[in-house]
Amino acid sequence: MKKLKRSSRLVEMTQYLLTRPHTLISLTAFADRYQSAKSSISEDLAIIKEVFEEEGIGELQTLAGAAGGVKYMPFMRESAALDIMKKICLKLEQPDRVLPGGYLYMTDMLGQPELLADVGRMFATAFSHRKIDVIMTVETKGIPLAYATAACLNIPVVIVRRDNKVTEGSAVSINYVSGSTKRIQTMSLARRALKEQSHVLIIDDFMKVGGTIQGMMDLLYEFKATVAGVGVFVESGEVELEERLLEDYISLAKLTAVDMKTKQSTVIPGNYFHK
Repeated sequence: MKKLKRSSRLVEMTQYLLTRPHTLISLTAFADRYQSAKSSISEDLAIIKEVFEEEGIGELQTLAGAAGGVKYMPFMRESAALDIMKKICLKLEQPDRVLPGGYLYMTDMLGQPELLADVGRMFATAFSHRKIDVIMTVETKGIPLAYATAACLNIPVVIVRRDNKVTEGSAVSINYVSGSTKRIQTMSLARRALKEQSHVLIIDDFMKVGGTIQGMMDLLYEFKATVAGVGVFVESGEVELEERLLEDYISLAKLTAVDMKTKQSTVIPGNYFHK
């Protein structure tokens, strides 16, 4: 790269960091990239760090020593996250979103890049201090949420299938009981998709009783993997506590009431904002 003016260097360096979250970048790498002295690079990073933290963009961690450098850690302030979720909850309360069985139509919202970016940062903030190697979700609606979170944590995604695909080779399949319908269903994961003893963050779009997530946890047991956490976009509050299969999870929104006759629902911010 050609030598840049300081203003241009700051812009390019900021973009470089934003596209490489949770990646340690040495001062030497920056110095070589911008053909600048390490002292100048350090001053630039101090400016970027201050702006990131003041504007709630994230944290710029500095690691000293020969193997040190800087690492960009995305996060979102809880106050900002709460404002965003309140607006999302209002959209989820629209009457035409109520589906039979007490579910909500969310597919259109889960296709909006800005919303996904915000939700991904919320989940990344919630689980930022846990050891996570990979994110797992089940096809299909949870996939955009999983990738949005993975982009902030800079880790891969594995997708659990409802049935085994011949293109994925040998797979591990299990039967599980759907928490809402009480039916026995099947899910599978290709053996090559997940290394044994991985630390896995489960992300899902909607949780009623938690049968699907419990199924994924049982599937992870077959890989000797550890569940690092569970994050759900919306949880149903119309479930008795004794029916819930999970206790340790983070939700961003909670569906507290549904009137099928009037098509009215009540959605409030989830337990992430009450812990």
